[in-house]
Amino acid sequence: MRRSEVWFEKLRRFRWVAIAVGVVEALAGERPNIVLIYMDDLGYGDVGCYGARAIPTPNMDRLAREGVRFTQAYATSATCTPSRYGLLTGEYPWRKPGTGILPGNAPLIIEPGRTTVASLLRRAGYRTAVVGKWHLGLGSGALDWNGEIRPGPLEVGFEYAFIMPATNDREPCVYVENHRVVGLDSSDPIEVSYGRPIPGVMIAREHPELLRMRFTHGHDQGIANGIPRIGFRKGGTAAVWKDETMAEEFVHRAVAFLEAYRNDPIFLYFALHQPHVPRVPNPKFVGRTALGPRGDVIVEADWCVGELLAALERLGIADRTWVILTSDNGPVLNDGYDDQAVTRNGDHRPAGLFRGGKYSRFEAGTRVPFISWWPGRIRPALSDALVSQVDFLATVAELVGVPLGPEDAPDSLPSLAAWLGQSPKGRDQVVVQGVAREQLAIRTERWKLLPPCPGPATNTNTGIELGNAPVPQLYDLAADPGERRNVAAEHPDVVEDLHARLAKIRSDGYSRPGAHPQVRTSSERPNAEAEWKGD
Repeated sequence: MRRSEVWFEKLRRFRWVAIAVGVVEALAGERPNIVLIYMDDLGYGDVGCYGARAIPTPNMDRLAREGVRFTQAYATSATCTPSRYGLLTGEYPWRKPGTGILPGNAPLIIEPGRTTVASLLRRAGYRTAVVGKWHLGLGSGALDWNGEIRPGPLEVGFEYAFIMPATNDREPCVYVENHRVVGLDSSDPIEVSYGRPIPGVMIAREHPELLRMRFTHGHDQGIANGIPRIGFRKGGTAAVWKDETMAEEFVHRAVAFLEAYRNDPIFLYFALHQPHVPRVPNPKFVGRTALGPRGDVIVEADWCVGELLAALERLGIADRTWVILTSDNGPVLNDGYDDQAVTRNGDHRPAGLFRGGKYSRFEAGTRVPFISWWPGRIRPALSDALVSQVDFLATVAELVGVPLGPEDAPDSLPSLAAWLGQSPKGRDQVVVQGVAREQLAIRTERWKLLPPCPGPATNTNTGIELGNAPVPQLYDLAADPGERRNVAAEHPDVVEDLHARLAKIRSDGYSRPGAHPQVRTSSERPNAEAEWKGD
């Protein structure tokens, strides 16, 4: 690089830093509404603005057209429970035992009293709500679904909650509003089991004649709405949800919250269930794509986004609302149901140009769509900044001017200027997780290291490459974003450096400057492989 080019580059970077500092100073203490739209298993290549042609997503595309679309954004994990834990707590989920994919009757894994995005914003005067998928556990032990269900979202900072307890393929298939199951008939109490079958309950694998959707792997236990599920439920018949109307139900509850508190600062965590299995779109969305139910439920999800945007505009609060749309992990086609997702996929590439998918350490497992939209405050832009969902907590703290304590958000970095598209500078590095807590990778601006890791190379049920290998894998993402060529042997110094960085992040117990939480001992870290139950 010539001297003049070096000087220009320094001037450009200084200008961006000055702009970024100015943005943060201008917004410090401001309290816009914050709406987080969190998709479930939506791949990098599933959205029109990220290259999809087979699935129309006009509302998500609008957010990207009018906001900032990020090309290097990451969930913390390639599966849902740990990603949601990292998002809300600002802690890499692999630090805490028990953050693997949870069964539907698991206890709450976020300690009540711990600082979360919701509790921090409550302290800043926000009205807070979660609507949609939870999957972070409920209760503190053997849960009685027929009484008060606590602790749950309300004990970790949310003022209002209307949730599915886990996933739409897990029993119990009921909604929980605040502390109680919605629509429960006391004369028909709920019993849930994730161990032995419940006497008198029909088992999916034994009664295929009762099913309107076939399973391919797993999902052969309880039956709800003619769909086989994971886990068993007895009773609660009147409370069982209808899969076809789930999207409408979530939208209705979310919009009602916006309407009720339009004059207050609002934090809405809108956690959609699409395109997670079972994929059962409302009849008005059936056939909207040539891809079958998977494509159709993504169109349905886009409709949900549109309804939320329309409500913000109708209520006159869009210009003081920051909307972030992203996904909990990468895509999967056959995830346990025979819904033609594989046979009808055609030329569609759910992961874009990336390798792997849900459950994988490769890029498609954790590199996800990420769009930031705030009318009048965010200018349309494309950003290559390296950003991570684990930074959500520190970033909103920076926005509203609430300081984090040393025990808070151990891995969350304040990233407001980057998230608003005002700075091209994001993180220097980020750690991501595959299907299990020990299956980690570290990414810098150029390099990605997958340390040697036990486990199968491929998930035999889904056909997805998991990124596990007995040797280190190093990829030059600047030249090889598809991770096709392992260059570890050619760059031993880079491998050594990244190994050392990852080891330090793990041993320190935190990576945010100023954080200093208690470090967990090795005895608190059970075998990670034992955590995986399949999702």
